[in-house]
Amino acid sequence: MNSGTYRILGGLGSPYSMKMRAVLRYRRLPHVWVQLNDRNAYEIANVKPAVIPIIQFPDGSLHNDSTPMIFELERLHAGQRSIVPDDEGQAFLAFLLEDMADEWGTKMMFHYRWFRQRDQKQMSEWLAFDRLAGHGRASIDRHAELFAARQIGRMALVGCTAANQPLIEETARRVLALLEVHVTEEPYLFGSRPSLADFGWMGQLSQLAVDPTPADLMREAAPYTFRWLAQLDDASGIEGEWRNPAAPLSPAVKGLLAMAGEVYFPFLVANEEALKEGAETFSFVALGMGYEQGAFRYQAKCLAQLRERFRALSGAARERLTPALREAGCLEYLAVG
Repeated sequence: MNSGTYRILGGLGSPYSMKMRAVLRYRRLPHVWVQLNDRNAYEIANVKPAVIPIIQFPDGSLHNDSTPMIFELERLHAGQRSIVPDDEGQAFLAFLLEDMADEWGTKMMFHYRWFRQRDQKQMSEWLAFDRLAGHGRASIDRHAELFAARQIGRMALVGCTAANQPLIEETARRVLALLEVHVTEEPYLFGSRPSLADFGWMGQLSQLAVDPTPADLMREAAPYTFRWLAQLDDASGIEGEWRNPAAPLSPAVKGLLAMAGEVYFPFLVANEEALKEGAETFSFVALGMGYEQGAFRYQAKCLAQLRERFRALSGAARERLTPALREAGCLEYLAVG
């Protein structure tokens, strides 16, 4: 591998792969894209956890988990088209919104991909083709059937059930409605340059833009957001500035924070309480709709990190953010411990 070049081992059907590829493109970091298939999968056979993308850094080390990779890239390439706002308050809000995209937005992606037969069929076939292109139609079709069965079998575990459909789809509609207004008025969530929050939502929505049912929804209800996603996929030519920290938050950021207060934090806290009690599942009610799924330790870690980052803010930054966080219903979940 050439010195200074990153290798992204990922897939077009992976929201986190698309997120990280867009980040490296925007930051103008030399990289190559490696579509994982049956011929190169051996490269990541021993990487744990087995999630993509896996990025091989120039020193040869392998990394995964998109948010830690983003911050490692920030450390290694400080000052080079950073995607973390300079202002600590804005940086915290961007981190919160990216975290919600990664942990709740992914439920929208998984739900729409595997809930309806039309989406199951197209996406299992496409993902099988990505893996086995050139091995014959029969092999691709057989792999598609097996992969679809495995993913559909996981839906209850990750909360993508018929009972949870109303809340998941309502939050998807809300996110699209907020972004549809925003992208016609302002380029990105925290200024005229993209932040980690923009890339977080871009990753998840990049999948909704190609899966049949949500793609129809986006074309009808959020056509400009649909095009914004395509542009953000390669923002290497964008030059911009961060929003003035003293300026009011954009309506989209306020709306996303409100969704965090109404849905995302209650979800995280219910999960945390279940883990403390040794329960295998948890439930909560948001927007008048019920939700239930299995408890996950990773999402308890997400809540702990959000609280830790909030506590680490300077007094001035916390004071400036407090009114907006209180109004959004987020403050009570962050100001703990």
